Amino acid sequence: MEERTAQFAEQAIDFALTFSRSPVVSPLLSQFVRAATSIGANYCEADDAESKKDFRHKIGLCRKESRETKYWVRMLVRADASKREAAKPLWQEAHELNLIFSKIRRSTPPK
Repeated sequence: MEERTAQFAEQAIDFALTFSRSPVVSPLLSQFVRAATSIGANYCEADDAESKKDFRHKIGLCRKESRETKYWVRMLVRADASKREAAKPLWQEAHELNLIFSKIRRSTPPK
């Protein structure tokens, strides 16, 4: 998962670099890149968690950020409809990551 989330972050950065900056697009890109890259960072923290509780919390953050990434992809496509096809694989991967992290979190007991 560490490699998968890192590759996703790299793809998100590459996608973000294809946009022309504007007053609408710039803040959306910032939010998108922060959410997409934090998935992997939080996964690394979860992998080094000091307790099951800490692990579950960090995986929950991964889940939250992957869901948020889907939202920002949608807003970016709204801001620039020409990016729709390029955005589909990113949205799909964010969706799959969200499902994976949801399953991990459900499978990890709270204590």
